Amino acid sequence: MNHLKTFILLAVMTALFMGIGYLIGGPTGMGVALLFAGGMNLFSYWNADKIVLKMYKAQPVDEQHPNAVVRNYVADVRQMAQDAGMPQPQVAIIPSDQPNAFATGRNPQNAAVCATTGLLDMLTREEVRGVMAHELAHVKNRDTLTMTVTATIAGAIAALANFALFFGGNDRERPGGMIGTLALMILAPMAAGLVQMAISRSREYEADRVGAEIAGDPQALASALQKIEAYAKRIHNPTAERNPASGQLFIINPLAGRGADNLFSTHPATGNRVRALMELGAKMGMRPRATQPAPEPIQPRPAAGFATGVPTTPPSSPSRKGPWG
Repeated sequence: MNHLKTFILLAVMTALFMGIGYLIGGPTGMGVALLFAGGMNLFSYWNADKIVLKMYKAQPVDEQHPNAVVRNYVADVRQMAQDAGMPQPQVAIIPSDQPNAFATGRNPQNAAVCATTGLLDMLTREEVRGVMAHELAHVKNRDTLTMTVTATIAGAIAALANFALFFGGNDRERPGGMIGTLALMILAPMAAGLVQMAISRSREYEADRVGAEIAGDPQALASALQKIEAYAKRIHNPTAERNPASGQLFIINPLAGRGADNLFSTHPATGNRVRALMELGAKMGMRPRATQPAPEPIQPRPAAGFATGVPTTPPSSPSRKGPWG
């Protein structure tokens, strides 16, 4: 049902795109818009993962990394991918104090999973495993391509709506006229955003479920989600703020530091996700354990100052617990 729902919503976005093209140039404009949408999707299919990795300055890492935290992170991702019967993805870190993570790539054979330095510094090893299992679930379900395509089409709809205002609205002979152009310019991007939100939210719930099964610990992912959301509200992600369409790729909305960004959030409410995960844990026979709220965040430090690419938490910091030392 999720795949059918995603297909229907993508068809709606394509129809919106073609509708704007028709408003600008009639049947010819609609055909041009369809060709343009196809070209955008083709470009996204082959290049979106490279673009987003470069945008966030992702750094590939492996088991030879000098930092033990990073070595454990890489080893856990590769072990979980192997257990899930998946090809080994590229593993990378992003220099950002905000704890977060995302996956990208057109298919499981060409995928990359990324964690921020803040995530590795502030979460326990079990929680990081839960987060990265969620990202592996996105790869396994081929959500990375779907979300990239929806982000591309949504951005194109907004751009084409603005184009309609400046080049189509003053021509009364064109379909819709000035009033139709203004209405579509305002409503089409909003509708595209709602469709994008619906696709992403359904994919997040499914990735939570599959990721919890991959890691074997739904409660660890539930705890991680609560901590990440708490930190994201206090520590901004400047790259995501400049490129809000990429926000849906992350496990928690990286724009949560600004209240207005929650109006059309592409992520489900964290409380609902936590409840679903705790229920899944109960079905798996796990004894409930309390999910602790995130402690006060450590003072953010410039990423450029990290000699190893990952900040080192002092032993006295309350944010480091468990097997990470």
